[in-house]
Amino acid sequence: MSALGSCCSVLELRQYTLHPGQRDVLISLFEQHFIETQEAEGMHLIGQFRDEEKPDCFVWMRGFRDMESRRDALRSFYGGPVWKEHRNTANATMVDSDNVLLLRPVGEHGGLPHPSQPRPPFGTDVRPESRVELTLCYLKAPADLTLLTHFEQHVRPALGSIGAAPRALYQTDARENTFPALPVRTGEQVFAWLTVFPNREHPHEHMRRRAESAPWRESLQPWLGAPLEHLSLAPTARSELR
Repeated sequence: MSALGSCCSVLELRQYTLHPGQRDVLISLFEQHFIETQEAEGMHLIGQFRDEEKPDCFVWMRGFRDMESRRDALRSFYGGPVWKEHRNTANATMVDSDNVLLLRPVGEHGGLPHPSQPRPPFGTDVRPESRVELTLCYLKAPADLTLLTHFEQHVRPALGSIGAAPRALYQTDARENTFPALPVRTGEQVFAWLTVFPNREHPHEHMRRRAESAPWRESLQPWLGAPLEHLSLAPTARSELR
């Protein structure tokens, strides 16, 4: 598989609301049956996470080379034997699975770099110490050059100074959903950045310093149509992104 930044020009950010107590059930099923089988159809399973603020929320990301290969891969997987065998068990854990943002990297190098280590094999139960934070900016209009320039000149340096340098940047992919059987959120414009921290203590320190560092957040206000949203994510044992 090529580097995430070059192979995955389309990314799905999927946030599932689950029935109480069912998150570990779904994660176990997912990591046994749904990683390699989706990748065999041409997708890239980027990461699976427990939302640390929402005990019944499972978050995962998968990438595609382009919208056409997304259509073909999803048709093949969801019409195939593995999903048919396990879908009832998976769906029984879920209250809602339609909270999905379709995103694309910002610029040629905005996506994630190739992971430095292979994904742990099935049977691994050691959870990474690292934490992932995804910051979502809900915009009044599509991200434009003025916003992106402002981010690079003012926001990125400020984030770096408080120990939270972004690893990847994404924005809404507004193209037509090529697999309408799986809905995605529409009518929204999002600009997002992803940060990886080495352990769970670093995000807490970052949040403290972020609360004391208002100027960069205030500087984004002209573009925002809603408050910033921060997803605090703990990688699962088999998450590639960690």
